[in-house]
Amino acid sequence: MTETLTLWRPTGPQELALVEASGWREWPPRRPDQPIFYPVLNERYAILIARDWNVPASGVGYVTRFEVERQFASRYPVQQAGGRDILELWVPAEELAEFNRHIVGTIEVVHEFR
Repeated sequence: MTETLTLWRPTGPQELALVEASGWREWPPRRPDQPIFYPVLNERYAILIARDWNVPASGVGYVTRFEVERQFASRYPVQQAGGRDILELWVPAEELAEFNRHIVGTIEVVHEFR
């Protein structure tokens, strides 16, 4: 059995529509102004971003949860993006397709804020 790491991703409606179009299996390619894909390591931080950033920007914010192969994810060092619990993985945009291949199962929406 493959050991996995649980990650969360706060997202808005446009990105979520692309995830849904993939069959809930992958994250869409980054735009040119997005050099990094950054899933977060705790649900509370994801909720904060979805509620406080995505809702004002687009009227709705979602928190997604997904599993990635732990051994593969270990190639990306954990980044502390602020406080002690503000932890992210920084996946370079050019590696996102490979990252997607190591997602185990599907991406699921676990919270919605309006």
